[in-house]
Amino acid sequence: MIHWLFNSNANASRLEFGGFIARVLVLFCTLVFFYQLWLLAHIAWFIKFNPASTAFMQARLSNLQLENSSEKSSEKLKHTWVNYDNIAIHLKRAAIASEDAKFLEHQGFDWEGIQTAYEKNLKKGKIVAGGSTISQQLAKNLFLSTNRTPWRKAQEVVITVMLEAALTKRRILEIYLNMIEWGNGVFGAEAAAQHYFHRSAKSLSRQQAAKLAAIIPNPRFYDDHASTRYERRKTSTIQARMHLVQVPK
Repeated sequence: MIHWLFNSNANASRLEFGGFIARVLVLFCTLVFFYQLWLLAHIAWFIKFNPASTAFMQARLSNLQLENSSEKSSEKLKHTWVNYDNIAIHLKRAAIASEDAKFLEHQGFDWEGIQTAYEKNLKKGKIVAGGSTISQQLAKNLFLSTNRTPWRKAQEVVITVMLEAALTKRRILEIYLNMIEWGNGVFGAEAAAQHYFHRSAKSLSRQQAAKLAAIIPNPRFYDDHASTRYERRKTSTIQARMHLVQVPK
């Protein structure tokens, strides 16, 4: 009798635990689903309206405030939105030539580029190249943290698909050029053009545009190191490729 009662209690406990796990999974899936809807709603908003900030911009602002705690109340990012037509075609071509040569061809992912980056990283034994497209970079900057986790990478894929489905290539490039980091607290093409060359984004020359594109992967470093041999070489390479690039109309 005692043995039967013990088994009955054990079975009941297992059933109760299994039910708890099932409820947790349902709750988790529900939260994930509504989070995806929240993301999609924001992306739909961006069809007509410009984002005022991004998750990455907010993270950088917080870091700057911590680094300069005595001036926390006055710390601000340099950022001014400009419409697509007020960004020099040279910068559009340079950014695509540097970051995503197949931007107009792919649907968010450059599989050949990813494979090439993987082989380079494997050969070097560390991450020396990335295969992220402009759409993937925008997805990450708009909504995600800088932490390298499987969840973040999976979410980046989902957001990239949403961006490509909801927005035109022109709109993706417009938001990208207006929101990416170009220096220590410097975001967007207009702020970058003023910061480095004291001119508007619309009036950038081919060489200036190529230089801005060259520093995209590591903008804070190049903000502090005005010119390096690698940066000059990359600027020349980008400038040589720019005439081959087609941009969204």
